[in-house]
Amino acid sequence: MASNPHFSDRPRILVVGGGYVGLYVAHRLQKKVKDHGGIVTLVDPLPYMTYQPFLPEVAAGNIEPRHAIVSHRKHLRKTELISGKVTSIDHAGRTATIAPSGGGESFELGYTDVVVAAGSITRTFPIDGLKDQGIGLKTIEEAVALRDRMLERIETGSVLPEGPERDRALTFVVVGGGFAGIETITEMEDAARDAVKANPRLSRTDLRFVLVEAMGRIMPEVTAEQAEWVVEHLRSRQIEVLLNTSLSSAVDGMLKLINMPDKTPADEFGTDTLIWTAGVQANPVVRSTDFPVDERGRVRASPELRITGDDGPIEHAWTAGDVAAVPDLTGGGVGGFCVPNAQHAVRQAKLLAANILAANYGVDEVKEYRHTNLGAVAGFGQFKGVANIMGFGMKGFPAWLAHRGYHGFAMPMYERKARVIVNWSLSFLFGRDLAPLSDLQTPQRQFREAATPAPKKDTALQSQPPTPAGKAASAKATA
Repeated sequence: MASNPHFSDRPRILVVGGGYVGLYVAHRLQKKVKDHGGIVTLVDPLPYMTYQPFLPEVAAGNIEPRHAIVSHRKHLRKTELISGKVTSIDHAGRTATIAPSGGGESFELGYTDVVVAAGSITRTFPIDGLKDQGIGLKTIEEAVALRDRMLERIETGSVLPEGPERDRALTFVVVGGGFAGIETITEMEDAARDAVKANPRLSRTDLRFVLVEAMGRIMPEVTAEQAEWVVEHLRSRQIEVLLNTSLSSAVDGMLKLINMPDKTPADEFGTDTLIWTAGVQANPVVRSTDFPVDERGRVRASPELRITGDDGPIEHAWTAGDVAAVPDLTGGGVGGFCVPNAQHAVRQAKLLAANILAANYGVDEVKEYRHTNLGAVAGFGQFKGVANIMGFGMKGFPAWLAHRGYHGFAMPMYERKARVIVNWSLSFLFGRDLAPLSDLQTPQRQFREAATPAPKKDTALQSQPPTPAGKAASAKATA
């Protein structure tokens, strides 16, 4: 497999993945590496980074989808960008194999340093029907599809007669009671309230929202007292919260729930909208490398964010973010490691870039990553939320303000921040956008219908002589 001649032959820092870590590392390195005669190359199947904390608001129509992503081309102008997927890494030979996103033959690309920042993917379980009926909330495309599906199901349900089909259309289920699941179901329920207010054929009581969580509590990132308040808040909004409950089957949209831990039957009902937010796992691409991984499939890392084996750090190999098992030197991490969230990923990325410059060009000394978790904030729809900031708990409107303030600040790039703030302002003034785009998945439908000839009438029927009844009717009409 030959190297592709279209790419630079300068000393290369290869960044695998264009999410939080990849975007920030490339952005901070691109100019300085170029000034030293090298180049930064970023490989990702997508041409943008997704700010995932905004996905529930995209699904609820508060934020324009394109404003929740950051274009690589626009903000990484001095970075060599490759739209593709790294399928394997041979660090001993300093090469990576890349499969282009648009098809074509895979090729090898050499490098001097590699940054493994492939992030995470949705974690699922072998549940019958889940693959066919479920949808996640980890990509901007999923958020847009959820928004349009919910609004379309509400419109469709409003013209159906009472019965199982109508109930199924108006039932929305979220599996997973972490931050992603709670924010998703509350933002969507908030949007659904606005949708039924504009539809005189429906009321909020016609809709059913169900949260399914296998553990005995939700949102482990906040205090137990706050978690209990959140459950009460959800139930006050007619959201069913099923704790110690798991999904055992979703075949044909018929959900079978079981009690935990004895796995006895709990409930059974149909839905057209099943949302899966029950965790993430490290991108499995790391298993196609010669780097050491831990029992959870994460790349083993040192506090300096170097990839580390049994014999110590591996030279010119770096990692950070959800794909990496980074030790939490503050002692607050689960199992002794930093939890997979945006807060750690962004801060690790900034230190990682500084450490690469220090190791390669001696501009500073390599430092260890140490960051105390500041807490967590969550939005539950307009003017509602919960927050735990450095041990200080907030609920309701103050928490909602903290949520917007934090994520407005954390959104990468000033241009993106401005677009999001404008979205929020317009939603506040004019309400959220509730117009579904029904043909996004089938954009050629109307054209094909227009281009399909109308069926011809049966000439044999036209040539048959009129029947006696037809003659009588014709004579009566003439008279």
